[in-house]
Amino acid sequence: MGDVAGFVAATYQRGVPVIQFPTTLLAQVDSSIGGKVGIDHREGKNLIGSFYQPRAVLIDPGLLDTLPRREFLNGLAEVIKYGFIADPEILDFLLAEDGLKKGLSGQKRIRLIARCAGIKAAVVSQDEREAGYRMILNYGHTTGHAIEKVTGYSAVSHGQAVAVGMIVAAEMAHHLGKLNRDDVELHRRVISRAGLPIKLPQVEISALLEAMLLDKKYGTSNRFVLLEEVGRPVVVEGVPEEIVVKSLLATQEE
Repeated sequence: MGDVAGFVAATYQRGVPVIQFPTTLLAQVDSSIGGKVGIDHREGKNLIGSFYQPRAVLIDPGLLDTLPRREFLNGLAEVIKYGFIADPEILDFLLAEDGLKKGLSGQKRIRLIARCAGIKAAVVSQDEREAGYRMILNYGHTTGHAIEKVTGYSAVSHGQAVAVGMIVAAEMAHHLGKLNRDDVELHRRVISRAGLPIKLPQVEISALLEAMLLDKKYGTSNRFVLLEEVGRPVVVEGVPEEIVVKSLLATQEE
Protein backbone atom coordinates (compact mmCIF):
# COMPACT_ATOMS: atom_id res chain seq x y z
CA MET A 1 0.00 0.00 0.00
CA GLY A 2 2.93 2.35 0.54
CA ASP A 3 3.81 2.19 -3.17
CA VAL A 4 0.22 2.92 -4.16
CA ALA A 5 -0.01 5.85 -1.71
CA GLY A 6 3.33 7.19 -2.90
CA PHE A 7 2.35 6.92 -6.56
CA VAL A 8 -0.95 8.69 -5.95
CA ALA A 9 0.86 11.43 -4.01
CA ALA A 10 3.40 11.81 -6.82
CA THR A 11 0.75 12.24 -9.50
CA TYR A 12 -2.20 13.97 -7.80
CA GLN A 13 -2.01 17.72 -8.53
CA ARG A 14 1.53 17.03 -9.81
CA GLY A 15 2.60 16.05 -6.33
CA VAL A 16 1.30 16.39 -2.79
CA PRO A 17 3.21 15.67 0.47
CA VAL A 18 3.20 12.09 1.74
CA ILE A 19 4.42 10.45 4.96
CA GLN A 20 5.18 6.74 4.87
CA PHE A 21 4.09 4.69 7.90
CA PRO A 22 5.28 1.15 7.07
CA THR A 23 3.50 -1.71 8.83
CA THR A 24 5.40 -4.71 7.39
CA LEU A 25 9.01 -5.82 7.77
CA LEU A 26 9.49 -5.48 4.01
CA ALA A 27 8.36 -1.86 4.07
CA GLN A 28 10.28 -0.98 7.24
CA VAL A 29 13.64 -2.24 5.97
CA ASP A 30 13.23 -1.44 2.29
CA SER A 31 10.26 -0.22 0.28
CA SER A 32 9.21 2.80 2.36
CA ILE A 33 12.70 4.30 2.09
CA GLY A 34 14.16 5.87 -1.03
CA GLY A 35 11.16 7.31 -2.83
CA LYS A 36 10.66 4.60 -5.45
CA VAL A 37 6.90 4.14 -5.84
CA GLY A 38 5.98 1.44 -8.35
CA ILE A 39 2.87 -0.52 -9.29
CA ASP A 40 2.84 -3.96 -10.91
CA HIS A 41 1.48 -4.46 -14.43
CA ARG A 42 0.60 -7.70 -16.15
CA GLU A 43 3.59 -7.09 -18.45
CA GLY A 44 6.06 -6.80 -15.58
CA LYS A 45 6.87 -5.88 -12.00
CA ASN A 46 6.78 -2.19 -10.97
CA LEU A 47 6.51 -0.99 -14.57
CA ILE A 48 4.26 1.92 -13.61
CA GLY A 49 5.75 4.33 -11.10
CA SER A 50 7.88 7.28 -10.19
CA PHE A 51 10.59 8.56 -7.85
CA TYR A 52 8.93 10.63 -5.15
CA GLN A 53 10.48 11.16 -1.74
CA PRO A 54 8.21 11.12 1.35
CA ARG A 55 8.39 13.98 3.81
CA ALA A 56 9.12 11.43 6.55
CA VAL A 57 9.16 7.69 7.25
CA LEU A 58 7.80 6.71 10.66
CA ILE A 59 8.71 3.17 11.73
CA ASP A 60 7.12 1.39 14.70
CA PRO A 61 8.70 -2.09 15.05
CA GLY A 62 5.93 -3.06 17.50
CA LEU A 63 3.50 -3.27 14.59
CA LEU A 64 5.29 -6.40 13.43
CA ASP A 65 3.91 -8.38 16.38
CA THR A 66 0.72 -8.99 14.39
CA LEU A 67 2.44 -9.64 11.06
CA PRO A 68 1.50 -12.96 9.36
CA ARG A 69 4.36 -15.39 8.87
CA ARG A 70 4.28 -15.03 5.05
CA GLU A 71 4.68 -11.26 5.34
CA PHE A 72 7.50 -11.60 7.86
CA LEU A 73 9.38 -13.80 5.38
CA ASN A 74 8.86 -11.24 2.61
CA GLY A 75 10.80 -8.73 4.67
CA LEU A 76 13.38 -11.25 5.83
CA ALA A 77 14.41 -11.86 2.23
CA GLU A 78 15.26 -8.16 1.90
CA VAL A 79 17.20 -8.27 5.17
CA ILE A 80 19.24 -11.16 3.77
CA LYS A 81 19.83 -9.14 0.60
CA TYR A 82 21.40 -6.35 2.65
CA GLY A 83 23.66 -8.88 4.31
CA PHE A 84 24.96 -10.11 0.97
CA ILE A 85 25.43 -6.73 -0.72
CA ALA A 86 26.62 -4.59 2.19
CA ASP A 87 27.00 -6.09 5.66
CA PRO A 88 28.04 -9.76 6.15
CA GLU A 89 27.51 -9.34 9.90
CA ILE A 90 23.77 -9.44 9.18
CA LEU A 91 24.24 -12.93 7.77
CA ASP A 92 26.18 -14.04 10.85
CA PHE A 93 23.40 -12.68 13.04
CA LEU A 94 20.70 -14.48 11.05
CA LEU A 95 22.57 -17.79 11.14
CA ALA A 96 22.99 -17.51 14.91
CA GLU A 97 19.49 -16.24 15.72
CA ASP A 98 17.27 -19.04 17.06
CA GLY A 99 14.07 -17.04 16.76
CA LEU A 100 14.17 -16.49 13.01
CA LYS A 101 11.41 -18.92 12.19
CA LYS A 102 9.13 -17.32 14.77
CA GLY A 103 10.02 -13.70 14.22
CA LEU A 104 12.53 -11.31 15.74
CA SER A 105 11.62 -9.33 18.82
CA GLY A 106 12.82 -6.57 21.13
CA GLN A 107 16.12 -4.78 20.65
CA LYS A 108 17.34 -7.34 18.10
CA ARG A 109 14.47 -6.41 15.83
CA ILE A 110 15.09 -2.68 16.27
CA ARG A 111 18.81 -2.99 15.55
CA LEU A 112 18.22 -5.09 12.44
CA ILE A 113 15.60 -2.71 11.03
CA ALA A 114 17.78 0.31 11.77
CA ARG A 115 20.81 -1.28 10.10
CA CYS A 116 18.95 -2.23 6.91
CA ALA A 117 17.17 1.12 6.72
CA GLY A 118 20.51 2.85 7.16
CA ILE A 119 22.06 0.88 4.29
CA LYS A 120 19.13 1.69 2.02
CA ALA A 121 19.26 5.40 2.88
CA ALA A 122 23.02 5.56 2.32
CA VAL A 123 22.77 3.95 -1.11
CA VAL A 124 19.83 6.12 -2.19
CA SER A 125 21.57 9.30 -1.03
CA GLN A 126 24.34 8.56 -3.55
CA ASP A 127 22.04 7.66 -6.45
CA GLU A 128 18.46 8.76 -5.90
CA ARG A 129 17.11 7.94 -9.35
CA GLU A 130 18.96 4.67 -9.98
CA ALA A 131 21.42 5.93 -12.57
CA GLY A 132 24.00 3.39 -11.45
CA TYR A 133 24.99 2.63 -7.86
CA ARG A 134 21.43 2.20 -6.56
CA MET A 135 21.05 -0.82 -8.83
CA ILE A 136 22.87 -2.94 -6.24
CA LEU A 137 19.63 -2.86 -4.22
CA ASN A 138 18.11 -5.08 -6.92
CA TYR A 139 20.21 -8.10 -5.93
CA GLY A 140 18.09 -11.17 -6.64
CA HIS A 141 15.26 -9.05 -8.02
CA THR A 142 15.67 -9.52 -11.78
CA THR A 143 14.96 -13.24 -11.52
CA GLY A 144 12.64 -12.66 -8.56
CA HIS A 145 10.42 -10.25 -10.48
CA ALA A 146 10.29 -12.69 -13.40
CA ILE A 147 9.17 -15.46 -11.04
CA GLU A 148 6.45 -13.22 -9.64
CA LYS A 149 5.21 -12.35 -13.13
CA VAL A 150 5.02 -15.89 -14.50
CA THR A 151 3.28 -17.12 -11.34
CA GLY A 152 0.65 -14.38 -11.47
CA TYR A 153 1.90 -12.21 -8.57
CA SER A 154 0.11 -14.41 -6.05
CA ALA A 155 1.31 -18.03 -6.02
CA VAL A 156 4.85 -17.00 -5.02
CA SER A 157 5.37 -14.08 -2.64
CA HIS A 158 7.86 -11.31 -3.32
CA GLY A 159 10.20 -12.53 -0.59
CA GLN A 160 10.11 -16.12 -1.80
CA ALA A 161 10.84 -15.00 -5.37
CA VAL A 162 13.73 -12.75 -4.34
CA ALA A 163 15.19 -15.52 -2.16
CA VAL A 164 15.36 -17.84 -5.16
CA GLY A 165 16.59 -14.95 -7.28
CA MET A 166 19.58 -14.51 -4.98
CA ILE A 167 20.45 -18.20 -5.37
CA VAL A 168 20.28 -17.81 -9.14
CA ALA A 169 22.48 -14.69 -8.95
CA ALA A 170 25.02 -16.57 -6.83
CA GLU A 171 25.11 -19.45 -9.32
CA MET A 172 25.51 -16.97 -12.17
CA ALA A 173 28.41 -15.21 -10.44
CA HIS A 174 30.06 -18.58 -9.82
CA HIS A 175 29.70 -19.68 -13.46
CA LEU A 176 31.24 -16.36 -14.53
CA GLY A 177 34.22 -16.95 -12.23
CA LYS A 178 33.34 -14.15 -9.82
CA LEU A 179 32.12 -16.01 -6.73
CA ASN A 180 33.50 -19.11 -5.07
CA ARG A 181 31.38 -22.19 -4.41
CA ASP A 182 31.52 -21.72 -0.63
CA ASP A 183 29.75 -18.36 -0.95
CA VAL A 184 27.13 -19.92 -3.23
CA GLU A 185 26.45 -22.50 -0.55
CA LEU A 186 26.34 -19.71 2.05
CA HIS A 187 23.39 -18.31 0.12
CA ARG A 188 21.58 -21.63 0.36
CA ARG A 189 22.38 -22.00 4.05
CA VAL A 190 21.23 -18.54 5.12
CA ILE A 191 18.10 -18.54 2.98
CA SER A 192 16.97 -22.04 3.97
CA ARG A 193 17.79 -21.32 7.63
CA ALA A 194 15.41 -18.39 7.45
CA GLY A 195 12.62 -20.60 6.13
CA LEU A 196 12.69 -19.25 2.58
CA PRO A 197 12.83 -21.39 -0.60
CA ILE A 198 16.07 -22.17 -2.42
CA LYS A 199 14.52 -23.83 -5.49
CA LEU A 200 12.63 -22.43 -8.45
CA PRO A 201 8.91 -23.18 -8.49
CA GLN A 202 7.52 -25.28 -11.33
CA VAL A 203 7.79 -22.76 -14.16
CA GLU A 204 9.13 -22.85 -17.70
CA ILE A 205 12.66 -21.51 -18.09
CA SER A 206 11.64 -19.93 -21.41
CA ALA A 207 8.84 -18.02 -19.65
CA LEU A 208 11.30 -16.65 -17.09
CA LEU A 209 13.71 -15.53 -19.83
CA GLU A 210 10.87 -13.75 -21.62
CA ALA A 211 9.77 -12.04 -18.41
CA MET A 212 13.33 -10.87 -17.74
CA LEU A 213 13.39 -9.09 -21.10
CA LEU A 214 10.74 -6.70 -19.78
CA ASP A 215 12.65 -5.96 -16.60
CA LYS A 216 13.24 -2.22 -16.39
CA LYS A 217 16.91 -2.82 -15.45
CA TYR A 218 17.74 -4.65 -18.68
CA GLY A 219 18.55 -1.66 -20.89
CA THR A 220 19.86 -2.71 -24.30
CA SER A 221 21.09 -6.07 -22.96
CA ASN A 222 20.56 -8.15 -19.86
CA ARG A 223 21.82 -6.64 -16.64
CA PHE A 224 22.25 -8.48 -13.34
CA VAL A 225 23.51 -7.50 -9.91
CA LEU A 226 26.08 -10.13 -8.95
CA LEU A 227 28.68 -10.57 -6.20
CA GLU A 228 32.44 -10.70 -6.57
CA GLU A 229 32.46 -11.72 -2.93
CA VAL A 230 30.03 -11.27 -0.06
CA GLY A 231 29.65 -7.54 0.48
CA ARG A 232 31.02 -6.59 -2.97
CA PRO A 233 28.18 -6.28 -5.50
CA VAL A 234 28.73 -5.38 -9.15
CA VAL A 235 26.37 -4.71 -12.04
CA VAL A 236 27.15 -7.06 -14.95
CA GLU A 237 25.75 -6.49 -18.44
CA GLY A 238 25.52 -8.94 -21.29
CA VAL A 239 25.65 -12.22 -19.37
CA PRO A 240 25.59 -15.00 -22.01
CA GLU A 241 22.16 -16.63 -22.20
CA GLU A 242 23.68 -20.07 -21.70
CA ILE A 243 25.02 -18.92 -18.32
CA VAL A 244 21.63 -17.50 -17.36
CA VAL A 245 19.92 -20.76 -18.31
CA LYS A 246 22.56 -22.87 -16.56
CA SER A 247 22.09 -20.83 -13.38
CA LEU A 248 18.31 -21.18 -13.52
CA LEU A 249 18.56 -24.93 -14.08
CA ALA A 250 20.90 -25.26 -11.09
CA THR A 251 18.11 -23.81 -8.95
CA GLN A 252 15.21 -25.75 -10.45
CA GLU A 253 13.03 -28.18 -8.50
CA GLU A 254 13.86 -31.77 -9.36
